[in-house]
Amino acid sequence: MSMSFDEYQKRAIETAIASTDNEQLQNSIWVMGIAGEAGEVVEKWKKAVAYRGGKFSDEEFSDFTKEFADVIWYIAVLCESLGLSLDELMKQNLAKLADRKKRGVQRGTGDNR
Repeated sequence: MSMSFDEYQKRAIETAIASTDNEQLQNSIWVMGIAGEAGEVVEKWKKAVAYRGGKFSDEEFSDFTKEFADVIWYIAVLCESLGLSLDELMKQNLAKLADRKKRGVQRGTGDNR
């Protein structure tokens, strides 16, 4: 099944359950969810590299991809809550990166290079 980022975003928010009516607190919970799930991705990757020579069994890789998808879900839900379009964010990001490549400043520090 193929879908746009915005379509995924709209469907993801339908599965979200708010923990509070306080919008700022709820958005903070979504942000913490991104960090928590990203930490799980990192942990699964670390274990593969540290203990298995960078290899995943099929089951381990499936678990890894599920955590990765959870990161995407939290990002989509937060974007929806903030009124941001994932499609538009991705377009802007690619344009920024293409501009950096064109100017030869892909490496380095700072957001506005």
